[in-house]
Amino acid sequence: MILSMTGYGKASAVYGDKKITAEVKSLNSKSLDLSTRVAQCYREKEMEIRSTTGALLQRGKVELALWVERDETAEAATVNSALAASYYKQICEISKDLDIPAPLDPWAVIMRMPDMMGRQDRQETLTDEEWTVAAKVVREALDQLIAFRIQEGEALAKKFVEKLDSIGSLLRSIEPLEKARTERIRQRLTDALTAIPEVEYDRGRLEQEMIFYIEKLDINEEKQRLANHLEYFRTTMDGEPGQGKKLGFIAQEMGREINTTGSKSNQAEMQNIVVRMKDELEQIKEQVLNVL
Repeated sequence: MILSMTGYGKASAVYGDKKITAEVKSLNSKSLDLSTRVAQCYREKEMEIRSTTGALLQRGKVELALWVERDETAEAATVNSALAASYYKQICEISKDLDIPAPLDPWAVIMRMPDMMGRQDRQETLTDEEWTVAAKVVREALDQLIAFRIQEGEALAKKFVEKLDSIGSLLRSIEPLEKARTERIRQRLTDALTAIPEVEYDRGRLEQEMIFYIEKLDINEEKQRLANHLEYFRTTMDGEPGQGKKLGFIAQEMGREINTTGSKSNQAEMQNIVVRMKDELEQIKEQVLNVL
């Protein structure tokens, strides 16, 4: 089974007056490139979050965010009643001492004074109970991303099978052309010598040289190795996850055999088939970059 490196996951949970949310997304990368944005209250657990994420995802350009939203009613500002009483007392005393009338609306004056509005102090110490909830949220987001990777991996596997089947079919279509090519080469060399009647040659030596020349153009080994690579690619896909780099190496070897076949194919029909094989392989190489 193969997994894609592309994925997305998001999960939330409520703890007290907090809504804890984790979001994680990943793209393809040669190794694990992990960046995290963690709320201040969970900073002490950041290394644990990174360790868990790396162990589960293995490779990819991964971005993980963990943040907290508070209940708006719990966040409402409060009036400092003690300070309001102090301000009111001072206003009354000043009015009496200076013999000036007190304000008609002392409340409006008091509310404009400094530090009248404030927020309740919060205990930001992370408890084990809260961290249990937050860690579960992170794990749920990671599990969603892994499920996404599995789904995308299945789609990639279907594409790979389609391309491998196409290359295999093109490889088999070379065989009849190859047999005709060998006879054509032999006949062309014989006709060229026959066209020069004044030249005497040893027919036995000629046969040896033609066999040597034809062997240099023989592509049976390349065909066999390419067929083996196609099968190896399929076997690797069906194995354990995390074989993306290995599939990339196999694809490179497939390209080497196809290129050698093309260099030996001094026939237009065969070279056209080789070009089509290269096109299919190039699409495999592009998609292999997304495999975990």
